[in-house]
Order: sequence, then C-alpha cells, then structure tokens
Amino acid sequence: MVHTFSADGTFYLFDNASGALHICDALTAEVVKKRNGETYDLRGVKEEDVKEIEEEIAELEKQGVLFAEEEKEIPAKSEEIKALCLHICHDCNLRCEYCFAGQGNYKGRSEYMSFEVAKAAVDFLIANSGKRKILETDFFGGEPLMNLSVVKQTVDYAKAQGKAHGKKFLFTLTTNGVLLDEETARYLNEEMENVVLSIDGRKEVHDGVRKTVNGKGSYDVIIENITRFVKMRGDRHYYVRGTFTKKNLDFGNDVLYLADKGLTEISLEPVVTDENSPLYISEEDVPAIAEEYRRLAREYKRRKAAGEKLFRFFHFQIDLDGGPCLRKCVSACGAGNEYFSVTPWGDIFPCHQFADLPEYKMGTVFEGKLDGKIRSLFRDNNLYTRKACENCFAKYHCSGGCPANNIRKGGDINTPYKVTCGMMKARMECALDLYAAEKSEENR
Repeated sequence: MVHTFSADGTFYLFDNASGALHICDALTAEVVKKRNGETYDLRGVKEEDVKEIEEEIAELEKQGVLFAEEEKEIPAKSEEIKALCLHICHDCNLRCEYCFAGQGNYKGRSEYMSFEVAKAAVDFLIANSGKRKILETDFFGGEPLMNLSVVKQTVDYAKAQGKAHGKKFLFTLTTNGVLLDEETARYLNEEMENVVLSIDGRKEVHDGVRKTVNGKGSYDVIIENITRFVKMRGDRHYYVRGTFTKKNLDFGNDVLYLADKGLTEISLEPVVTDENSPLYISEEDVPAIAEEYRRLAREYKRRKAAGEKLFRFFHFQIDLDGGPCLRKCVSACGAGNEYFSVTPWGDIFPCHQFADLPEYKMGTVFEGKLDGKIRSLFRDNNLYTRKACENCFAKYHCSGGCPANNIRKGGDINTPYKVTCGMMKARMECALDLYAAEKSEENR
C-alpha cells in the first residue's frame, strides 16, 4: 500500500512494501488517495492534469517504488537462543506508581538471584545457542544494582565459559540510578555493552510517580548519578528510558529537558497500566500524543537549523536504506523463541513482562528444556498472523506490536493494542519526515 501524509506543508508518499519515500505535491497526494480507495478531493482539477499524474504513478509502479508488490513468504524462525534477561533481583529501592513489575517483586515474593541460578542460566544459554557466536545477557530487576555482587560473578563466569565455547557475551544492565555511584559507574563502563538509565524527565514529572520507599521523590539523587555516569561513559552505548503517563501528555518537554541536561540518547515510552489508574492512557489521548510527537519533531528540526546540540529520540530513528531485512520485520519479536527471561529462582518466561503470569512459565534453567506448546505460540506468530496489521503502512517497522501488550490489552498475541498502534503511526510519520529532511540536506 501507499500511505499519504503531510508534515509542515510537505506532502509525502510512503510505499511500505518497497520502503520508498517520495515527496510530492498536494494534488498528487489526492490522486494516490483515489487509487487507494480513500476519501479524496479533486474538485476543480482538470482531467488532463489528473491523467498526467496517473501516468507518472504508473511509471514509478513499473520501477517497483510505488504500489510495489508485497512479499508474503513467511520466514522460518531459528530455535537457537540468542539472549536471556536475568531478573537478578526481584526487589527495588523505588516504589514507582506505574511499575509493571509490581514495584519490583512482580506481584510475588521479593528475592535475589543466587550465583548458582545465574550460572545455570549462562550454561542453558550456551547449550541452546547452536552456531551463534554472539550471545546477549541483560541484567534486569527490580533494581539489579541491589544484587551487584552476583552481576559481577555472572559476568566473569559468562566471559570464561564463552571463551571456552567459542562464544562472545554482550551485557546490558538497566538501572534506576539510585545506587549508581562512581565506583559502580566505572565497573559498568568496563563491562556493559549498553546501559539503560531510568528517568522520566522534569523533576515534578519524575517525582510525581518515581518515589523512594519512604515516599519521597527520587529525582535529585538520580539526576546527579546519571549525568555523572553519562559523562564517564563517553561514546559507549547507553540510553535514558523514561515513561510518560496521562499526567504528562506534554512529554516532549521531558525529552527536551533530558537533552538539555546532556542526556542525549532518549527513549520515552507510554505507560501501559490498568484502566482504573489515573495514569492510564486511552484511545482518546492518542490525537494529543500524536500532536506532541509532531511538535517534538519540529523542535528537532529547529535545533538542527540553528546549529544547537541535538539529541537522538528512539522513535524518530529510521533507516530506509540499511535497516532490518524483511525477514526480521515479518518475524516480529523474538520473545518466547530466541529470547527469554529468567526469574531469581530459575523459572523461564517468554520475556520479562510475563514473569507475573504463571501460565506462561516455560521451564527452568536447571531442567534445560522448554514448554513446546508455549514456545510454538510465540514461534508461529508473525506480522502476517496479525490480521489487523494487513493494511497498516507502519507494519514493517512495528511488526505487529509487543506480544505482552497484545496479550494483556488485545486479548491474544495477534491482536495489537490499539493505543500503541495509533502512537506508532504518528511516530512513523515524524520519523519519515525527519529522514527526508536529512536526505535533502545531504544532497545539497
């Protein structure tokens, strides 16, 4: 399909099958809408002008860059495991109001992963990784720095075992920053391929939901620790990962606030919570959120034109030239098939967002085998099994949404969560507009 949209007076055609993006005029956009069977307006337009545009469209169609045929082949998924998320600690030193992990303990008991469990998880990953040479281990919580000693032991063990088996481990750790002192920062900089830093933006926004155990705001200690860490980090991978809620639908201001603090690698995600929560984002909020994405994109362009320091916003990053291949776009998330999470006591789940759903337990790292029925549910779903995505222009960049959100909010793995669908389309248009602006500048 071909998607038409405009941004700041520029009209675009995006062919999702070929990945081709075209700048056009308003009349061409209306002609394409007619071809799509959408509502269009050609009142007062001469027939010969429409015919000329249709001929140009036909030529682009011959070239395969407009109304291109979609490939429908469903790729086979490998069952080699590439990554584990280790719940190194089911406990937390914060009590964030919206936490999907039940404020650290996943609605269960608080527990710290032992080195014995961590070793078994590393052994399980190696044993089931097949010919893969690069393996990934994410340290997650709760707050993993509350169990830093086991993190360190696990890193040493994985590196040694990786060397013995011809594998290389890449480590990531997600932290709220409370315990991120200078010594810990040095360790993470030495050992972690990536570090995810949790902060929500402006002090009043952050402290409104991310409180300490005694009910006080956590912003002051976190911002100091995180900004120091980022300065120490240099050019190694990191990003700050925040959450926005119904209470800060002007979240673009939080993105800009973080950028102005020197935290320039930013991902700000919508909260996914119960409908009775005052933080809940509904479908009625999506238009305002879409406009906020557009406002943020305009500010990015303004800063770039003014020569001001820029930032990278995760949802505005797109590569139409060398991005993921079609197989990866169609395969969707690897959770439950190539990627799993492990609880502190060694239970295996499809990903960290399933750890509070006992019906999705797939086995243990000590047994070394996985529930075939649950695994097939995740292995056999893909973009083409998600019928609601069939005519969506963003589908190859979304792959049908998060399986956990689909199950929790849509009712099953193949029913996308409508709230995030609406947001994804708005982000995509902003990303395409920024991509086009970047390419135009390169070609000057």
